Amino acid sequence: MSYKTTFCTYFCSFTMNATIIGSGIAGLASSIHLARKGYQVQIIEQAPSFGGKLNTIILGNYRFDSGPSLFTMPHFVTELLDPDLVQKFQYFKLPVLCNYFYPDGSQFHASSQIETFIDEAAHFFDEPKSKIQRFLNHSKRIYDITSPVFLENSLHRLSTYTAPTGIKGIANLWRLDMFRTMNRALESQFSNPKIIQLFNRYATYNGSNPYKAPATLHVIPHLEFHYGAYLPKTGMRDIAEILYEQALRLGVQFEFNSRVNRLHVENQSSKPRISRVITEEGKEFKSDIVVANVDIKIVYQKLLQKSLPPKIKNAENSSSALIFYWGIKQKFPELDVHNIFFSNDYREEFDAIFHRKTIQKDPTVYINITSKLVGSDAPEYGENWFVMINVPHNSGQDWKELVGIAKEKILQKLSKLLNVQVSDLIETEAVLDPITIESNTGSDKGSLYGSSSNHRMSAFFRQANFSKEYDNLYFCGGSVHPGGGIPLCLLGAKIVNKLIPEVH
Repeated sequence: MSYKTTFCTYFCSFTMNATIIGSGIAGLASSIHLARKGYQVQIIEQAPSFGGKLNTIILGNYRFDSGPSLFTMPHFVTELLDPDLVQKFQYFKLPVLCNYFYPDGSQFHASSQIETFIDEAAHFFDEPKSKIQRFLNHSKRIYDITSPVFLENSLHRLSTYTAPTGIKGIANLWRLDMFRTMNRALESQFSNPKIIQLFNRYATYNGSNPYKAPATLHVIPHLEFHYGAYLPKTGMRDIAEILYEQALRLGVQFEFNSRVNRLHVENQSSKPRISRVITEEGKEFKSDIVVANVDIKIVYQKLLQKSLPPKIKNAENSSSALIFYWGIKQKFPELDVHNIFFSNDYREEFDAIFHRKTIQKDPTVYINITSKLVGSDAPEYGENWFVMINVPHNSGQDWKELVGIAKEKILQKLSKLLNVQVSDLIETEAVLDPITIESNTGSDKGSLYGSSSNHRMSAFFRQANFSKEYDNLYFCGGSVHPGGGIPLCLLGAKIVNKLIPEVH
């Protein structure tokens, strides 16, 4: 036996294998963390490519980001990258966070500069500057309290609460405004319903209802106003691309077009563990560590063939989305990268989504137009419109009928407020509804964020980032702690990284 063979035989036996199920952004980030800890990492992905919801649609001469469209806190991406990849990953900071269009025809442009925003909002909404400043300060205060406890560490480990940051966080719980809803808190601070509607909108960032969700969620505006909003140089897909490139550099292996069928449990004297990950094709992956970046309900019901824990089973699903990808053969200078066309009755809209499980006749419409900055995303004469409304998760509705009705209402609304017949400008179209969201990404019932945050204890109802039953099973992604959206998914991967030991 050669020296090389003897060396490999001796040392390769100590290789620790980490298997990640799913290559969404949290799965990609987890693979980078674990590879740097010394694990041999493999990712099993059912789709033909990586990125999960961070994907691309091409329709003729138009390119669209198919999923997440808002990018904040880019440092959570760049901290994962080698220095040269940090330089390669380029993005624009948006001068305008969002253009808001109200039913009465008025428009407000939300500047990314806090001082400018406060000045212009005070004038537009006829509210004292001091009240707007006080609200943004409160948003920052909630972030400062919650970030080290609820966002950066496991909620389900005693060490989180006994650490100095945890003790400080517990001592300041009273500052989080947990016992009022977002809307109730806003109504106590502002008199103009338009600014209340603007700040209520942030509940949709994690698929919740501002008339039910705790005012603690007023932390969300801080992520935009303090850290800013960005757009990668060639679109949101760049985020997945750069993380994929980093993972490959570290030796992460990818198994695409492969669906996991089950997790093989090995019972030990102390605690059972997952010894192998088995695909529907019959491939088996020996695993010392398993990280599931798929909907938590799929993990329990399919991969483990177990009943859902009551807290997950009984949790209210988040909202879903109905998206139209429209190639528009005209330019609209009054529109920006992010645009919101508000409904006339916001409370009724959320009641329709969460209680009646349908689409309100006057939905709020969001339009994302990356071609405003990425010129190649549309022909010179046109724009790529990502047109989205919030809708209920799939619970057996007739989506074919609802999509038709919604399209008609959206076109009526946009045509009226933009003073043009929008239907005449559509060159290409594709549609994404809750059913296709579920089939494409495995999100339970098409919910974008797993469970909603419509209860003040919702954060504690989410699945922990580790399994209490299986010794080596961990979880990341939008359906588990700390939640959905790019920053939280990346934070979830960091929490998992803290829980898993290095290879020695």
